[in-house]
Amino acid sequence: MLSELLHKLTLIIHSVYYWLLFAFVINKKNFKADLQRWSEWKQCRYLSSYMQFVFMMSEYVEFRNICYHRMGKMQYLLRWLCPPLDSLYINTKDIGGGFLIQHGFATIINAERIGKNCKIFQQVTVGYNGDKQPTIGDNVEICCGAKVIGGLHIGDNAVIGAQALVIHDVPENAIVGGALSQVIKYRNI
Repeated sequence: MLSELLHKLTLIIHSVYYWLLFAFVINKKNFKADLQRWSEWKQCRYLSSYMQFVFMMSEYVEFRNICYHRMGKMQYLLRWLCPPLDSLYINTKDIGGGFLIQHGFATIINAERIGKNCKIFQQVTVGYNGDKQPTIGDNVEICCGAKVIGGLHIGDNAVIGAQALVIHDVPENAIVGGALSQVIKYRNI
């Protein structure tokens, strides 16, 4: 009897908490695109955006990091009940909608700008070389362990291969890999 009552009380607290979080981020255009892309990617069966949000927040800690990032400073008041992944750092102010992070463990994202529909895997570093940050275009995929360093530009639809070290600009539709990021081939898009 008591355990059932505590369970119901916990559900009520979580419901109010998720509603507050949802209210703070849902009106942001980029967040709506994030939620839609994550729901498609994870094949979420819920039709309402609120239930999709609750499912993603409950199941995917990387999604939480993106959600809290989109909230700005309000996140510090609201992230205590569902903590984000503590080894995923997002320090980029301008991130387009549809942003995915797969297995965000040991990942640092510190770019000047990230375009829409980008996907970043685990153990990626996107960051400074002195005082300049990279700019990442739309539909870019940065695979696990890659390092993108300095004031360079990654073109739209580019793929950065696993463990690549990128220190020069990458053209649109290029697939790069290797220790000094050689163009391997171009995508047919």
